[in-house]
Amino acid sequence: MAISQKLLNDGETVVISTRTHPKALLGPLFWLVVVLAVAVVATQYIDNGTADLVVWVLAAAAVVWLVLRPLLVWLTASYTITNRRLITRHGVLTRRGHDIPLSRISDVSYELGLIDRMLGCGTLVISDASTNGRVALPDIPHVEETQRRLNQLLHEMNDPSPRHDGA
Repeated sequence: MAISQKLLNDGETVVISTRTHPKALLGPLFWLVVVLAVAVVATQYIDNGTADLVVWVLAAAAVVWLVLRPLLVWLTASYTITNRRLITRHGVLTRRGHDIPLSRISDVSYELGLIDRMLGCGTLVISDASTNGRVALPDIPHVEETQRRLNQLLHEMNDPSPRHDGA
């Protein structure tokens, strides 16, 4: 899951490395059960070897599209926060990436729905000074902790020296 060290600059260290919460796999799991159930019921009502073969070929195609594809998308997506930038990577055949320097981030917030709160995840919303303006990272595990850590990095970057107020 961690980003390759060769993609990091000199002196850059990984602070947080994560991917979308496993709740993203609940839909594919549901479809796996439905497709298999439909295929089993269909073969019970059809007593023809060729038709059974067609049913299982269609079921296999549905499993590839509805289960394996989302699983691969989930496995290949990653979100990494270093001491200098936010790095997102996703894609199975065509890899896509987006890097946002921490110096460009102007606001970090999160959104939690009821299911998100029960499962311990949420959407991290990052506003930056680019033309994109806002990047939403859905289903981040421990989103509140991630938001606090990112805010801490931003604060350290803007005020690198500790204050000595004499108190």
